[in-house]
Amino acid sequence: MKQLVLIKYGEIILKGLNRPFFEEALVKNIKDALPKDFHGTVHRAQATIYVEPEDPATIDEIIRRMTKVFGITSVTRAYCLPKDLAGMQKGAAEVLAPVLNQIHSFKVEAKRADKKFPMTSPEICREVGGYLHDAFPHLTVDVNHPEETVMVEVREEYAYVYCGRVKGAGGMPIGSNSKATLLLSGGIDSPVAGYMTAKRGVKLNAVHFFSYPYTGERAKEKVLTLGKILAEYAPRLDVHVVPFTEAQLAIKKYCPPEQLTIIMRRLMMQIAEQVALKTGAKALITGESIGQVASQTVEALTVTNQAVKTLPVFRPVIGMDKEEIVTIARQIGTFETSILPYEDCCTIFTPKHPNTKPKLERILESEQKLDTEKLISDAIAGIEIIRL
Repeated sequence: MKQLVLIKYGEIILKGLNRPFFEEALVKNIKDALPKDFHGTVHRAQATIYVEPEDPATIDEIIRRMTKVFGITSVTRAYCLPKDLAGMQKGAAEVLAPVLNQIHSFKVEAKRADKKFPMTSPEICREVGGYLHDAFPHLTVDVNHPEETVMVEVREEYAYVYCGRVKGAGGMPIGSNSKATLLLSGGIDSPVAGYMTAKRGVKLNAVHFFSYPYTGERAKEKVLTLGKILAEYAPRLDVHVVPFTEAQLAIKKYCPPEQLTIIMRRLMMQIAEQVALKTGAKALITGESIGQVASQTVEALTVTNQAVKTLPVFRPVIGMDKEEIVTIARQIGTFETSILPYEDCCTIFTPKHPNTKPKLERILESEQKLDTEKLISDAIAGIEIIRL
């Protein structure tokens, strides 16, 4: 019996006259996410996308990949049945037997997308449900809390039957909401911030600050691993690895110790802004959360923001506590990598007593001792770009 993958989307449906733009973006992203050796068809109709592989054995892998495509609310393996009552009844009993034999309660829901079909949705539910109840007498009908819900969708060419929908990532299709540059560290927060921004349809690139030899290759590989995980949700992620040692040594040499972190963050933001402007990004993204560390007090964030001249700074986790951020990190698969004990440039040069309430005028006075323009240009000139 023919099998395929049914993909549903939610928020896109509310986009009115712009809806085709978002649907086309989603279809493109779905095609990009399919295995390289995929053979089959992808098409959309009536708020549903159909992925029909030539080899049904690939469906499980297709479903796994689709759960990481933003814009998708659910995905499932569906079976194509004849569009007549007897065909739907017998077909549902046949293909769903492995599932129905393992449970004790069920219900049937129906959707009659083809309004020419002679039966109403409630009639389909009643007739298919009654047949399955007779075919599997151990089952009871529970319309409120069933172990499984059998779905029957009557559409243009077939009636589709399935159960066990897999939840998708939700959000909006990547590429439907411009581009932003993520400051990607090796910690827990920044990958989550990137994920949350990408979920709104924003294409990502990333900047990572690398202070060799104070941070080693394993620390760099850790960040690239995090980038690869993010790239499963935000494909074609370019990571700009910025050599930052000379800048940090200059700050350490010429600036008061308690100001080191703030001045370092300001320089990072300026470099990231230059990368963003060169790559067509329209915003910066950081993983900062109010009060989490000394550089993330309201006063410190205000001083840091002043260094960015033209672009907005998005901070998706700004109001979240660590437990909330960790929960998302575990969900998206970055947590175990983030906690690997390889220090990044921020932790290596952290002062013992950082200033939690910096004054902008004092920071600007200290920065006068630096050749900021040269430090930025040298760092940008040494960037290594790695596409994930």
